[in-house]
Amino acid sequence: MSGHSAIAAAVVGNGLEWYNFILYGVFAAVIARLFFPTGNPLSSLLLSLATFGVGFFMRPVGGVLLSIYSDRFGRKPALSLTIALMCVGTTMIAVMPTYATIGIAAPLLLVLARLLQGFSAGGEMGNATAFMREYAPPERRCFYYSWVYASSGLFIALGLLVGSLVSAGFSRDALEAWGWRVPFLLGLLIGPVGYVLRTRVPDPPAAQRTTDPAGRPFREVLSRYPLQSLATGALIVLSTTCTYVLIVYTPVYTVRTLGLPQSYGFAATISGTVVAGLLTPAVGRLVDRFGPRPFLRFASAAFFVLAYPMFAYVNRAPSLPTLLVFVMVFAVVIACYQGAILAGIALMFPARTLATGLSFADNIAVAVFGGSAAFFITALIAWTGSHMVPAYYLMSGAAIGFAGTLVLGKKQGEGSPSAGNSTGCAGGTFAHSALNPLGSADPRPHLLK
Repeated sequence: MSGHSAIAAAVVGNGLEWYNFILYGVFAAVIARLFFPTGNPLSSLLLSLATFGVGFFMRPVGGVLLSIYSDRFGRKPALSLTIALMCVGTTMIAVMPTYATIGIAAPLLLVLARLLQGFSAGGEMGNATAFMREYAPPERRCFYYSWVYASSGLFIALGLLVGSLVSAGFSRDALEAWGWRVPFLLGLLIGPVGYVLRTRVPDPPAAQRTTDPAGRPFREVLSRYPLQSLATGALIVLSTTCTYVLIVYTPVYTVRTLGLPQSYGFAATISGTVVAGLLTPAVGRLVDRFGPRPFLRFASAAFFVLAYPMFAYVNRAPSLPTLLVFVMVFAVVIACYQGAILAGIALMFPARTLATGLSFADNIAVAVFGGSAAFFITALIAWTGSHMVPAYYLMSGAAIGFAGTLVLGKKQGEGSPSAGNSTGCAGGTFAHSALNPLGSADPRPHLLK
């Protein structure tokens, strides 16, 4: 299988998750009227958003169960299962009869669809990263890792673009009658392609396979790698904070706080996510040469230093040009961080537990700090009257993320870049053995060097 095909097979499910995520946000008000007709627009919208939020509660469950399956029985069957479940959930939303047609069953089935999507999405990132570890050439492993995050930005931009075009191209009556379903149906075209790619991918070279059918990956992660799990969670906190504050929340902030048209927020977010998505693999190439730690530390420090002045800048003179400068500056920093984060995490777990360790930390961090970000930021702005609340939220995430980098040492072992059991990026400085990093009796990765 070619390298490009392997990347496509790994990232298409992650991209589909974010495509659906952003579409639900774009059409949340329409979904509220069609599935939660309470007579009170605010109550309907809150019920719609709450239904969307239930998916976050299923992410940790799906992440652990699907990653245990992956670490024991293989990446290909696990990734094929996740995208199949995701397609089922998306199909349910796209063709679901409304409350006017089937009554209370409509919102209940919508909740079920979101639970299914959340369960499947929980297993995506950890399994895709472990998949990349097995299929990537050792000297380009970090570049392959970086595409997992790059796909998020590019598919967010695609979802916003499709959602914006559909919203602008249909009358309100046509949009509510059937138009809102069109973007979700288009997303279904992505799912089968991903499923075919994942089911047809050949097995990786025997020397690079890292599954253990007799293993207990979740127990091993909790008992042997608690520090690594905390550090992974800290790194993910910053990643999810910048994603939800600087990308997902920007259209809302543009309208509610800056008083600009929603189209400005969509244009800025689309531009920023495309730039970040394209730059992230370029950073991944550099990480293959220099290792993840300098990029992670630089980016977390940059978020902390830039958060307040950049939010002050866009509030002082709100306009489309200043909003574009705002998102472009942060897009570069996001690329520096997200191009290196999975490479850093891969250094903290042996390959046989990578999917479980990453999924466990990732989904808890996303559920706690990502899914609640918009709610808490909006509530705190209303309570304090300060437009700088998102800056403080981002600075807090940056401090937590920087703390996570302290566990990453300069040296992760003396493995050869061509060794089949190296887990991290190319180069002996940044690779370690999956089973015994430094030849000692201690099976845990030696990080504090």
